[in-house]
Amino acid sequence: MSSDKPILAILGGTGKEGPGLAARWAHAGYKVFIGSRQTEKAETTAQELNTRLGILSVEGLDNASAAQRADICILTVVQAAHEEALRSLRDVLQGKVLVDATARVDFRDVRPPELPAAARQAQDILGPGVKVAAAFQNVPAHALKKNLGQPIDTDVLVCADDLEAARAVMRLAEDGGMRAFYAGGLDNAIVVEGITGLLISMNKYYGTKTASIAITGLNLAEER
Repeated sequence: MSSDKPILAILGGTGKEGPGLAARWAHAGYKVFIGSRQTEKAETTAQELNTRLGILSVEGLDNASAAQRADICILTVVQAAHEEALRSLRDVLQGKVLVDATARVDFRDVRPPELPAAARQAQDILGPGVKVAAAFQNVPAHALKKNLGQPIDTDVLVCADDLEAARAVMRLAEDGGMRAFYAGGLDNAIVVEGITGLLISMNKYYGTKTASIAITGLNLAEER
């Protein structure tokens, strides 16, 4: 584990996406806290990851304790728990970067989400003391768990009003084996959420679990 890396907390990290992200970042040398409303559930997930990876750098805590100990927090709760989670964690998130991975899409009845974007809602609830970014909504959870240390065939769109926060999240994505691109301010995240709906529909039609997106045509040498 490298001391120059930010400490991470994955809040609501015992679902489908959280453990996969945790595994990739822990494998890359990050200290990772798994957060959950149920501490025992978080501890079990953390122990499973440590055993799988042969490490001791993943720890399970309740959501508030995990957030308090981290520099960057990643929210991976289901959409029904989104607002409640944010309001309950508002105080402990102050001064931190929060990555909102929420895509408000019903898997059973896929429709585009309505404005405002989930990440904009998060920013409004948390206030200016938290730097909110939106990312990882389109990353297939199924792919995160495979071939740790190897790139994933998916690109991550990062939306944030604060460029410093966006760049920090892009570094996280890249350390997890994903390419990452800045896609504008928080309000643009509504489009990224909608893409999740498209990918779900494509997965159903083509009988897979790993549909994702790729960005082409950019001159990365001109990136600022």
